[in-house]
Amino acid sequence: MDEVEFMRGRVYGAEHDDPGPRAGRVYAQLVGGPLDGLLLDITDLTEQERVRAVSLPTEIGRYGPGGRSSYAPRPDEPRRFDWRGDTL
Repeated sequence: MDEVEFMRGRVYGAEHDDPGPRAGRVYAQLVGGPLDGLLLDITDLTEQERVRAVSLPTEIGRYGPGGRSSYAPRPDEPRRFDWRGDTL
């Protein structure tokens, strides 16, 4: 199994021992970029926060350790966040 397949269906930021989604939580799928296929827990975000882009720390993006990947919700599919690029 390659790294991309290994990461699919896992929740961003979850513990390695329990990486899957949990009942009663709301998730958005990250699409494209280094975090493609991961789920982002958006349960505790307000409606206003759910329509904004997020900047997620990741070591596997363009800038390595200390870098971040930016994702924004699709206007017509708010449960899918598209990759916008990597930053420091």
